Amino acid sequence: MTVKGTIHYLFRLTVSDTNPASANLQTSNQPTQPSNSPSTAKGFGKEFGLAFVTVFLAELGDKTQLSTLLMTAESQSPWIIFLGAAAALVTTSLCGVLIGQWLARRVPEATLNTVTGASLLFIAVLLIWDTVHL
Repeated sequence: MTVKGTIHYLFRLTVSDTNPASANLQTSNQPTQPSNSPSTAKGFGKEFGLAFVTVFLAELGDKTQLSTLLMTAESQSPWIIFLGAAAALVTTSLCGVLIGQWLARRVPEATLNTVTGASLLFIAVLLIWDTVHL
């Protein structure tokens, strides 16, 4: 399993622990909590932190970061490069969230996990194949 795959797997496990509905632990006779309850705020902070750490670690040394580094080294306006790169990352993250939300409404979680795992495994096999046949 790749580093990104491992991080994604751990992130999914931890988020499932903070959200009973996503872990299929919530039953229909349980009362729902108000949105301003302490546990909701704690869940928000934990999910936000996990998302930040997951994406931060996955992007370290990524081609996007290296491209930004090179553009900044060649530019006379590093803050403009930062703003452009940050806007691009926010936009791609927004696309991921919207597509993920759309898929979550239409595809069972088990199917999404299986497809995601199979995709990561396929990519890993392709990378190994590419490395072996250099």
